[in-house]
Amino acid sequence: MRLTPATELEYRCKQLQTLMAAQGLDAVLIAQNADLFYFTGTIQSGCLYVPQAGQPLYLVRRDAARARMESGLKEIRPFSSPKDIPAILADSSYPVPKRIGMEFDVLPVGLFERYRKVFSDAEFLDASPLVRQVRMIKSHYEIHLLQDAADQVHAVHLRAQEAIREGMTDLELAAELEYTARTHGHLGLIRMRVFNGEMMFGHTFSGVDSAVPAYTDTPLGGMGPSPCFGQGASHKPIGRHEPIIIDFAGNCDGYLVDQTRVFCIGGLSDRLRRGFDDMLKVQELMKELAVEGVPWGELYDRCHTLAVDMGYADSFMGARGSQVSFIGHGVGVEIDEYPYIARGFRDQTLQVGMVWAFEPKVVFPGEGAVGIENTFYLSRDGLKQLTRSDDALVIL
Repeated sequence: MRLTPATELEYRCKQLQTLMAAQGLDAVLIAQNADLFYFTGTIQSGCLYVPQAGQPLYLVRRDAARARMESGLKEIRPFSSPKDIPAILADSSYPVPKRIGMEFDVLPVGLFERYRKVFSDAEFLDASPLVRQVRMIKSHYEIHLLQDAADQVHAVHLRAQEAIREGMTDLELAAELEYTARTHGHLGLIRMRVFNGEMMFGHTFSGVDSAVPAYTDTPLGGMGPSPCFGQGASHKPIGRHEPIIIDFAGNCDGYLVDQTRVFCIGGLSDRLRRGFDDMLKVQELMKELAVEGVPWGELYDRCHTLAVDMGYADSFMGARGSQVSFIGHGVGVEIDEYPYIARGFRDQTLQVGMVWAFEPKVVFPGEGAVGIENTFYLSRDGLKQLTRSDDALVIL
């Protein structure tokens, strides 16, 4: 277990304060766990009050003693409810804020109303874009954590080659791989920012199940073990000559990488094999194009066009009617961070320090899905790959 260095936390808060000043925000109140972890180094219940200038105040309802142990922030104060905040601000000689930012994209309405009653004269605005802008540029410290997460998924990849056998169910394989991940330090949870974005380790499925769409905003879904969690591995037995998809996210001390590899027993059909090889070509095009200053949307358009030109208009990034409008997504403390390699986004450009997973995939209903996914970051020396398992189709 690593504690986030105080210098990291101080720098992140100062970056947020710079953006706040540009937007005319007097304060930002952070309450969501992923954002709390990023800015405080822990997720003890409460909120982080970030003034436009001065030290942030970590206001902790439960547990303040543990927060002091885990967080490198200087000002950690116990509190019982949002009604205590004005007195705490007065005690710290901070003025009453008139323009307050909160995480509108994830904040429950009931909790928001509690804060709004406390600051009834203030204007509340959405601070989520500012928070996400700070988070999208990774430090060297964060890159090292992501490299360790990549080691986890590589261990999973190696274990899959030993564990896969004909007749075992997708759930049995998933359990083997999840055990491997946990013994290599995986925390057992993947955070997503999207509402109802529930996920554990990722998706493990085979054959026709790999082509089954689900409620998730992902190119692949899977039947899942039950309608109450209708995604991922099911009780389907693994057969010969069908794709076995292992779409797995590593998690090292809260930092995530995403990797997909394809396995099979005895080989694949010509269509599936050609589809896999063509998705490698899409990945290679992205690697050629991904330089500082390129718009996210342009990267998407060029790679999408290549896939369509190769004949995958109705199968790229999902089956017809279930296709998603992205090929890549940022990763960090959540699996769906900035940048988005997605349709639109013509005004946002790649910057040094960005990290994203790129996942070109094709889906053939009734047959299966194939593709590739790796996690990359843009360094001052160009594009680097974090995930390191061999891209090749593994034939067992």
